[in-house]
Amino acid sequence: MTIRELNPKRVFEIFDEITKVPRPSKKEEKIRQFILDFAKKNGLTAKTDAIGNVVITKPATPGHENAPTVILQGHMDMVCESNDKSFDFEHNPITTIVDGEWVRADGTTLGADNGIGVAASLAVLTDPDLVHGPLEALFTMDEETGMTGAFNLGEGMISGSILLNLDSEDDAELFIGCAGGIDTVATFHYKRSFAPKDFSYFKIDIAKGQGGHSGGDIHLGRANANKLLARFLFQITQRHEVAVVEIDGGNLRNAIPRAAHAVIGVDTKRKEEVRAALNVFIAEIENEFAGLEPTLEITMEGVDTPEYAIDSETSLNLIRSVYCAPHGVMSMSRSLEGLVESSTNLASIKMPGDNKIVVTTSQRSDVDSRKRDIANQIKALFELAGAEVAIGDGYPGWQPNMNSRIMKIASDAYEELYGIKPKITAIHAGLECGLFLTKFPHLDMVSFGPTLRGVHSPSEKMHIPAVERFYEQLKRILTKVADIKE
Repeated sequence: MTIRELNPKRVFEIFDEITKVPRPSKKEEKIRQFILDFAKKNGLTAKTDAIGNVVITKPATPGHENAPTVILQGHMDMVCESNDKSFDFEHNPITTIVDGEWVRADGTTLGADNGIGVAASLAVLTDPDLVHGPLEALFTMDEETGMTGAFNLGEGMISGSILLNLDSEDDAELFIGCAGGIDTVATFHYKRSFAPKDFSYFKIDIAKGQGGHSGGDIHLGRANANKLLARFLFQITQRHEVAVVEIDGGNLRNAIPRAAHAVIGVDTKRKEEVRAALNVFIAEIENEFAGLEPTLEITMEGVDTPEYAIDSETSLNLIRSVYCAPHGVMSMSRSLEGLVESSTNLASIKMPGDNKIVVTTSQRSDVDSRKRDIANQIKALFELAGAEVAIGDGYPGWQPNMNSRIMKIASDAYEELYGIKPKITAIHAGLECGLFLTKFPHLDMVSFGPTLRGVHSPSEKMHIPAVERFYEQLKRILTKVADIKE
């Protein structure tokens, strides 16, 4: 069976088309054109702003022109993570697989975050039988790496008073709040030194971790490949002189790092001691992460002697600071049981050239002062290690409104359809709602979506029955709002 045979048929047909359109963050030209072509083909009015966001409008069903205008909102870009390092997300389509009750991709992220929200919006806009008020479908760009589209939404792009954010990942749950976020980036400047010729050199590789969303999955205790690599390197620097040639780990600020590697050298007479130490380390990690990381691999293989290495002072400062830097949950919410309040993700370590090593971390919190406090702690740590540190502007959280009218409508719609009152909660992840509320304080908002698991990793999958419930709930909400006279 293919996804085009699944129900709701129109939603899955559009989602299938979206998976064939490359759409990495900051490179949304092709998906933007797809949406504009879709609007033209279906006789809908579309516009774009200077940054690249798209809005499609559709008039109300006759007799419902005075209902509140509803904004359907999702983002065009997707997180690009693959088990195959050669996979080209800028040109290759995503290959989808129907696996029982789930849809997944073949070794890559699926892009249901937020392709399914985009597909549902487009399906609504072309549903001839749906009764609705005035609709505006907003598709933002670069949500995953900076919320650039939401930050720079053009004046006059939207006019609605109700916003349905279709970017959540749990069936039977309604989200009315989210964490704010900020990035803290440390840059080490190193000197090149000649690599010792009497050393043996190895590539230490940590791969196939579970990874996941640095907000939604941060509480699960999964391994951070950057932290594991720094931990092992710190251990061997306590007993051996180590030359660090190369280090790299993680990719995206909002994904828990699944893989990392380093090329190092040790005195040839000590190389077997390092191999033995790695075997002990592997056994320790397997024990610590039993049941959490079933596919994690840690390997070491010999490589040719390089010409240069990173100077010893910088490499030691880097290893020590990454090893010390916090990662994971920092505090739990006191108002919503089981919800993470604050966290930090040690996201990536990169060597972009110009004798630089860049360490990117990302902090989230429902409490703005707490978010900045954690960022400042990390800044202080890396500055002590000799790095230059910059803290970004960040994005705001979304404070829950328990008197929200659209929250009640959405809750009633789900209960009417399925006999279950959905859970009202908040999410420890960044949604664009906080930015929209800053620009448009009058907006009444709720976020919902079908069940997704493993987002921001090649394990991403989408629950097929939940997609149908999500779409029927969306249609029911729009029909109920259409009966409101303002």
